[in-house]
Amino acid sequence: MICDAAGIPIGLVVAGANRHDQQLLEPTLDALIVKPPEPDEDAQALPIGLCLDRGYRTKQIPVIVAEHGMLAHIQGRDEEIKAREFDPAWTARRWVIERTHSWINRFRGLLIRWSKKTENHTAILQLACAVISWRSIPRHLLPR
Repeated sequence: MICDAAGIPIGLVVAGANRHDQQLLEPTLDALIVKPPEPDEDAQALPIGLCLDRGYRTKQIPVIVAEHGMLAHIQGRDEEIKAREFDPAWTARRWVIERTHSWINRFRGLLIRWSKKTENHTAILQLACAVISWRSIPRHLLPR
């Protein structure tokens, strides 16, 4: 799963639990619903950052991320601890996805996988992501 800085899911891929996350990075980036904007030639825009943990620290991961127009930020827990000692107000970015996983685990049909077909499980996951996105909209912006 991939989410934005607020923890709103914006893309997901379903695969077996025996596959490493590195193998699913490219299909997950391809599954993004909202594609990153193309940089203007005139503007000096910074690339969109993708926060990853130390499990993605290989030579091909930054290349895959760069092909999708993003910049990989790969940090391990030890580097986060050092950053926290340097700046007490600093917060780890990787906990955003953990919080999103927690939100998805609150849907009882997803906590234990009851659906046998991958298509059905993907549909339930997408519905849960839609509900999470809907709940993130401020109440004053919702239609009455």
